[in-house]
Amino acid sequence: MIDEVDAVVVGAGPNGLTAAVTLARAGVEVRVYEGAATVGGGASTQELTLPGFRHDVCSAVHPLGAGSPAFRAMPLGQYGLDWVQPPLPLAHPFPGGSAVVLARSAEETAASLHGDGRRYRRLIAPFLGRWDGLAPDVLRAPLAIRPRHPALLARFGARAVAPAALLARLFRGERARGLLAGLAAHGVAPLGSPVTGGIAVLFALAAHEVGWPFPRGGSQALSEALAAYLRHLGGQIHTGHPVSSLDDLPPARVYLLDVMPERLADLAEGRLPHRYVQRLRRYRHGPGVFKVDYALSAPVPWTAPACTLAGTVHLGPSFAEIDTALRAAYRGEAPATPFLIVAQPSLFDSSRAPDGGQVLWVYGHVPHGWRGDLTAAIERQIERFAPGFRDLILVRSIAGPAQIQARNPNNAGGDIAGGACDRLRLLFRPTAARVPYATPNPDIYLCSSATPPGPGVHGMCGYHAAQLAARRMFGMTPAERTVKGE
Repeated sequence: MIDEVDAVVVGAGPNGLTAAVTLARAGVEVRVYEGAATVGGGASTQELTLPGFRHDVCSAVHPLGAGSPAFRAMPLGQYGLDWVQPPLPLAHPFPGGSAVVLARSAEETAASLHGDGRRYRRLIAPFLGRWDGLAPDVLRAPLAIRPRHPALLARFGARAVAPAALLARLFRGERARGLLAGLAAHGVAPLGSPVTGGIAVLFALAAHEVGWPFPRGGSQALSEALAAYLRHLGGQIHTGHPVSSLDDLPPARVYLLDVMPERLADLAEGRLPHRYVQRLRRYRHGPGVFKVDYALSAPVPWTAPACTLAGTVHLGPSFAEIDTALRAAYRGEAPATPFLIVAQPSLFDSSRAPDGGQVLWVYGHVPHGWRGDLTAAIERQIERFAPGFRDLILVRSIAGPAQIQARNPNNAGGDIAGGACDRLRLLFRPTAARVPYATPNPDIYLCSSATPPGPGVHGMCGYHAAQLAARRMFGMTPAERTVKGE
């Protein structure tokens, strides 16, 4: 007979590990089962190109991780997590060698916007210095929990619900509109979709409040810190343990699954009502990404000096160009000129590459499940802002949607956002339910990015699911019990 356990978590990505830690902090016995050989999921780091060149396999830069209420409540620094803050969170270059910067200072950012600086300050000013009050209310399911600061949330919500295309009308110049579009594009939806304006404001605010840092050594360091903390709390982690059914797992009072909805339907077959299972199987995924990791012989030769100080660079100068690229991916077409999100961590973390070498992390949006090759278009776009870039390439590691999914089954069809984010799907997923983490079976919970607040390495999906399970199944919350020695 297999011993019963209080809680089993399937998946050791950031959400699964956060769910496990949240329960363990409440004194719940937890076991985590992960199919891969190591923990991490979307927050993992490997030598994808050459020995000594350490590349982030999926996520790389973590503004919402540094600002996550869940992570900030954990002593992860004691377990190896060290955030690296580049001099500039973000640069957004334009042809000709100029760039807008998203700086730690709102004033510096406003100054780079020229005539739109005053409008930018007016957009962001009500929330400066209020991250700790705002973030817990924003990074949650909108109807599941009563907000702690309803007036502040309502003020943010007036901006957040708007499409980026509407917020862009606040600005007169292309510099500010381009910056706004690039920030909104992290939501992987056409810029006319609701909530894309809120994504832009949230990412801008994060830069001013917590930065856009990355873990020293790569994203794997965050996952390893979560795992080490969980083990300290008494939790167990079993890697290299694929799960095909909940019947393969020890009997437990509660199961939390860091998987996509259709995978939940497979794992919990026979334990969920047929109608609910059908809704899970109809879950809609969004566009995929095409990712290239580069080992370079030298730093990227950016034309805009600000780019050499930025951990992240957005390539796609104008609002129209970025929106065209996003719309193409949603229509099922590869963009002729992709919008690129670029990370260059080895400029600021020498542990990521051998002396003289650099790693570069780049992706653009493509249709779901697309089978083409975007490499040439990606490199044309980089050369547009960094002539001579191709001459520095030592090795490329190319991953289209199929390879992205093979690395992590949660990224179905290359969708790294945990599902489509257009319309209001980011807020109400995987189904239109007030409490999206629960299922009709009171023993089973969903804790992946297919639940609010959605994509990003922040752990908040796992945190909310675990809080709910702790209350319903064990009659407690982490605040009500303290683990000895923590």
